[in-house]
Amino acid sequence: MLNRRQKHILIKFFGMFSVVRGYNILIVVIAQYLASIYILGNHLALKEVVFDLNLFMLVMASAMTIAGGYIINNFYDSEKDLINRPQKSMLDRLVSQNTKLSFYFVLNFLAVILASYVSFRAVVFFSVYIFGIWFYSHKLKKLPFIGNLTSAILTITPFFIIFIYYKNFEHVIFVHAMFLFLMISMRELTKDLENIKGDLAQDYKTIPIVYGETASKIMLTILGVLTVIPAYLLINKFHVGKMSYFFYASILLLIVFQFLLWKSNSKLQYLILHNIIKFIILAGVFSIPLIDISLVLNKIALMR
Repeated sequence: MLNRRQKHILIKFFGMFSVVRGYNILIVVIAQYLASIYILGNHLALKEVVFDLNLFMLVMASAMTIAGGYIINNFYDSEKDLINRPQKSMLDRLVSQNTKLSFYFVLNFLAVILASYVSFRAVVFFSVYIFGIWFYSHKLKKLPFIGNLTSAILTITPFFIIFIYYKNFEHVIFVHAMFLFLMISMRELTKDLENIKGDLAQDYKTIPIVYGETASKIMLTILGVLTVIPAYLLINKFHVGKMSYFFYASILLLIVFQFLLWKSNSKLQYLILHNIIKFIILAGVFSIPLIDISLVLNKIALMR
């Protein structure tokens, strides 16, 4: 049986876990390792990738920077989230703003320390990344187009540092990156549609507020069509193994998305659309091993 102090600590822990969106960070860590094993470092033995201390430091620095980003974003959006996400906001408010800021600085400091183990260039990279997240949360997020573009770039940045680390410049990597970038761009614009009420109350100049819902839907339709292009290329022009089934399924879901999009006009309906995009992105992460199922089996066998 937990005493009062233990219950207080547990509640604070869940509050902070909600603020930093620990589940999202876990997915990013898994995605970085899967991408390293199957795409970026596929020429290396499994042991070399999994037990690479430099890679571990980069992944952990990414996780801490992203966690810090969620904290500073939550700090600036606290009033807006009361309108857009009242239930989550109540959980987040179990942690004081001072505690959030303290964690923000500690996490960013630790991220830079971990990066320093790898190289000075890694320190510069994460320092710029940390500043970019802060500047986006403080200024750019309220601007149409620029805010959406910056958010999409910042989201794929953790994969960029792994890309630089392995120096793998195969064309298939850029096509994968384009598919992910377009999906994230769709997610950001859908999220803007979902959060119109809170954004309007806090004077955010998002695309739906400045140009209207119809214009936003047209943009989402264009992005959806553009997303099919890298999916088609990955299926027909590159070797992605059984992961081609994921891209076929993604195209079908994008068609469903477009059908529902033009029938949607409420927060709940936009939330469903948002979840469709999130599901595609999440499914994409766990579909990476389908590129070559035998690859990990052979690598595991070599480790024995």
